[in-house]
Amino acid sequence: MYYNLINYNKIGGDILKQYNLGIEATLEILGGKWKALIVCLLMSGAKRTSELERLIPDISQKVLIQQLRELERDGIVGRINYHQMPPKVEYYVTEYGKTANEIIDVMCTWGRENIRLRKLQGEDINLLEK
Repeated sequence: MYYNLINYNKIGGDILKQYNLGIEATLEILGGKWKALIVCLLMSGAKRTSELERLIPDISQKVLIQQLRELERDGIVGRINYHQMPPKVEYYVTEYGKTANEIIDVMCTWGRENIRLRKLQGEDINLLEK
């Protein structure tokens, strides 16, 4: 069962979003299956949608574009539209988005260690990271 930990209070005519814990705000922006991975891939430089699709073969184009739009809305990712034919769009990590680099690095380190421990316990698991 999903519990929404984010509270919304109406103050005057405005709705104020309140979090119980700081991690809720982080997960709202970087949570989910793909967002942290997208940001991680963009940390190495701007990429076109087709490049990201090749680097994340299990993501559908629809979901990738949705995730990119949400990251762009939250100021983590920026988009450059080149006015040419055929149309070209590149995504990059914004200066604000780069502040998440430390979080992404910790997640990568934890993931590598988790895979190492699971292998030691006999799980048939492999890390394809370069």
